[in-house]
Amino acid sequence: MKSIAIIVPVLNEAENLPALINQLSKFNQSEVEVVIVDGGSTDTTLQLLANMNLSAISTPRGRANQMNAGALHSDANILMFLHADTELPANAVKAVEAAIEEGALWGRFNVRISGDHPMFKIIATMMNWRSRLTGMVTGDQVIFIRRELFNAVDGFPEQPLMEDIEISKRLKKISQPVCLPEKVITSGRRWQKHGVWKTILLMWRLRFAYWRGVPASQLAEYYR
Repeated sequence: MKSIAIIVPVLNEAENLPALINQLSKFNQSEVEVVIVDGGSTDTTLQLLANMNLSAISTPRGRANQMNAGALHSDANILMFLHADTELPANAVKAVEAAIEEGALWGRFNVRISGDHPMFKIIATMMNWRSRLTGMVTGDQVIFIRRELFNAVDGFPEQPLMEDIEISKRLKKISQPVCLPEKVITSGRRWQKHGVWKTILLMWRLRFAYWRGVPASQLAEYYR
């Protein structure tokens, strides 16, 4: 049995797949299980995985559903949930294992956003401090959880958006997250594609609406 599983939900990630596989190949495969969960890709994602001699399990589309399926597929004691466009630091696994050995039940990394826009550093700093102050964790920060705790809160809620916020709310009732100083690097592509300020305003509006009780299904329609 592996001690830790890195679970990666993917959907039409052919463009980013080589970089993702390259970074995951750096971890000791005798200790780390990589579970790639495809949500119905229509590009060459599955073909590329097959050519790289890597298998993926397939589930209906939906990040929460895909991550839950990955957790169910693995028997590792520690679960890490990695976005396909996020890069882990070289010592990520050791850092998580050390935190768990010291008593952490769940936690996350600090984040840095790749790209040369002057706002990216400010956005990342605000994300890290907001998470530290509120105990709320976003998927970009790479959530890690002890399996028994993940099972205790019934995994990620089956909703189309804000699944990371919702599971954070459930986990916080049991324990505050450990905030690791090591930084993961998440892609700035969505910020650049839709406009930095427009994306900031959109995310603030969505989070505020969710806090007010607007259903995630309704927010997902607006997000799309």
